[in-house]
Amino acid sequence: MVVYVLGGPGAGKGTQCASLVSEYDFVHLSAGDLLRAEQKREGSQYGALIAEYIREGQVVPMEVTIKLLENAMKAAFEERKNSDHSGWTNGKGRFLIDGFPRKMDQALKFDEDVCPASFVLFFNCPEQELLKRLLERGKTSGRTDDNEESIKKRFKTFIETSMPVVDHYRAEGRVVEIDATPPVETVHTVVRAAMDAAFAVEKSKTL
Repeated sequence: MVVYVLGGPGAGKGTQCASLVSEYDFVHLSAGDLLRAEQKREGSQYGALIAEYIREGQVVPMEVTIKLLENAMKAAFEERKNSDHSGWTNGKGRFLIDGFPRKMDQALKFDEDVCPASFVLFFNCPEQELLKRLLERGKTSGRTDDNEESIKKRFKTFIETSMPVVDHYRAEGRVVEIDATPPVETVHTVVRAAMDAAFAVEKSKTL
């Protein structure tokens, strides 16, 4: 099971994914974290390219992101292939892919080359609330893109490139939309109910 986790910057995707990992035996892969780690990796052929795209709030070329995700998924399978994790049997696994796909071509390429997503978990939150959260986070995060100029560029990029992805999967009936405005605990209660329903559907497909 692959679940795409989308939402504007600061919508709480990472926080919610952290809870789902322990509760549903997912591996959480953050496209942004993988890109930032690759950017810092000594000798990386992509480091300077990634840094430029992140600084400008733009979408990194999909070949780079998909390769990093694919490598991380293979590593997770290798690590768990001899384990007794409930969601990891017969060559199957559970992945939350956070902050991806950022564009429609990324979605189609990943579905074709790696595996199709089961559904999209979409965290919806007003832009003003997201800006407030990110400026607060920027006081301690140390991230180069947690400043007002970069944040506004990221908002613009999300609306122009990522929302069409959400709309595409919504038209196929594969979007679970969550209001990300309430407190974390309230949002998590809703997310758990949505995931339980999704697992029930997946189980029924295998019967």
